[in-house]
Amino acid sequence: MTTSQPGDPASDAPPFPEPEEPAATVFLPPERRHRWGFGAFLLVEAVLLSSAAFVSVLVGDTGPGPLPIRVVLLGTMLPTMIAAGVAVLITYLRGNGPVIDLRLEWRWADVKTGFRFGCVGLVFTTVGAYLWTQLVGNANATSAISALVEDRKMSISAAIVMFVYLWLLGPICEEIIYRGLLWGAAEQLQWRSERWGRVAAFLLCTAVFAASHLEPLRTTLLLVIAVPIGLARLVTGRLPASIVAHQVNNFLPALTILLGALGVASF
Repeated sequence: MTTSQPGDPASDAPPFPEPEEPAATVFLPPERRHRWGFGAFLLVEAVLLSSAAFVSVLVGDTGPGPLPIRVVLLGTMLPTMIAAGVAVLITYLRGNGPVIDLRLEWRWADVKTGFRFGCVGLVFTTVGAYLWTQLVGNANATSAISALVEDRKMSISAAIVMFVYLWLLGPICEEIIYRGLLWGAAEQLQWRSERWGRVAAFLLCTAVFAASHLEPLRTTLLLVIAVPIGLARLVTGRLPASIVAHQVNNFLPALTILLGALGVASF
């Protein structure tokens, strides 16, 4: 019969094995974890809606005639830009900054991927918009911004500013809010696998993006528009791809509004 002496490996071992720690079900690496979630997104949405309401009161009724530049800048651009700015600020205050938290890493490969998805989305959007117009009529198929400038000429400077915003700046702001902040909040949840987490984030962001435009009659069409943009984010795992896809998708509608606002063409 042998007895273990102090200092022997056997004597230091616990009488029963220690229970193993449960496997982590959050798949973000530690350096990408942040302290913000869905509350941050709801705050940004509240900022977006409240600033839009405030700006509409501030601008007031512009009456007939060309839309002044202040209406274009305040009414269509400022609320979304303020909300995107708040989203970026949140990542600095309670996270790791927008590059890590919102996956704003720049890669040329993502630009190419985003361009491909944007072109595919543009085709589906054009077909979908045509079919939707045939189904509900021209009056109900018009977007809120198109309705704003419909049958009203704009100054050249205002029309150019709106075109640049709709084509380039607007998609950046919207992607930061929805497929950046909201997507990051969804990825923070505990999922059975990383794959399911990303798919759930894609589905949630697609639905919320379509509903957040507050255009019930166009929600179905907005879902068609949102799917290729979200797929660019899903495939690459980074935000610039969806930004590029969104910009490509917005180019023709923005150009249409520009030409119509200038009175160059009627659509």
